[in-house]
Amino acid sequence: MNNNATIGIVGLGLMGTSIAVALLLNGQKVIAVAPIVSDLDKSAPHRIRQALVECFREGMTLETPEELMVNITFTSDYANLQPCWLVMESVFEDLNIKQEVFKKIEDHVADDVIITSNTSAIPISILQNFFKVPERFFGIHWAVPAYTSRFLEIICGDKSPVEIGEQLHEIAKQWGKEPTLVRKDIRGFITNRIMYAMYREAFHLVEKGHATIADVDRACKNGGQWMAFCGPFRYMDLTGLQAYHAVMKDLFPELSSQTSVPKLIDDIAQADGNGVFNGKGFYEYTPEEAKKWAETFDRFAFDMNRLSAKYAAEIAKIPSQEIPE
Repeated sequence: MNNNATIGIVGLGLMGTSIAVALLLNGQKVIAVAPIVSDLDKSAPHRIRQALVECFREGMTLETPEELMVNITFTSDYANLQPCWLVMESVFEDLNIKQEVFKKIEDHVADDVIITSNTSAIPISILQNFFKVPERFFGIHWAVPAYTSRFLEIICGDKSPVEIGEQLHEIAKQWGKEPTLVRKDIRGFITNRIMYAMYREAFHLVEKGHATIADVDRACKNGGQWMAFCGPFRYMDLTGLQAYHAVMKDLFPELSSQTSVPKLIDDIAQADGNGVFNGKGFYEYTPEEAKKWAETFDRFAFDMNRLSAKYAAEIAKIPSQEIPE
């Protein structure tokens, strides 16, 4: 594995282009493959350039967008992936589509090239079954925007050598990330399992009439800043472990254990609601409001990137030891 060599990205939707920006900012050469030539794929160069403009304006890079765009090649030909040491798939969460894409990637790269998926929900061990060389396959799960978030999950499947996962973990640090290595595969990995447990309880509170959608959003927005600082276990240490132990005994039996999709989101999804992308979600948006929310979220992400980097550097200086297993 060579972190200075070329990386391939297959899938140029919102997530794929965001990953491309993150890699370009950290000195990588990128081969960007559009598996389906759609309007979204055609607009990918513009979206990447605009994100680089924002990153330059926000001081995340001293290189101009023009200088960075020289390092990315756009193509629909999988054969152009041959120089890559690592290829990242970022297409729809559909097993059939992913299987087709994986076959095309594997047909055009050497057997020692690492192939990864940005899936957020499908177990890596299931996707490995689509490969002639399953040991080469890992999950690399990015957050959005990929270029402002320090988040990254690297996931080993049942057939993934942990040693290679550890090497990817070290390389990801050079991409400006603070990665997590999931050594034993599980559906949803780490952050999504924690996050969706929170989503489930949020739906439960609204559907049972305990709070409105806006109430829940307001409570999380104002009470959840600690998540960007440390995570749940360190937070319990910082604020008194005994209190959490006492509350859990009474509260856990009361939390939602629903296994079906909540009606609240199902009704919106069945009516083709897609949030700010079409103005119909848990809230309604005019085009102007949707644009303003997206722009404000982008500015927030840049501010959080700066704040996270500042405190990550301070935290790194504090000695820390986990309890032995």
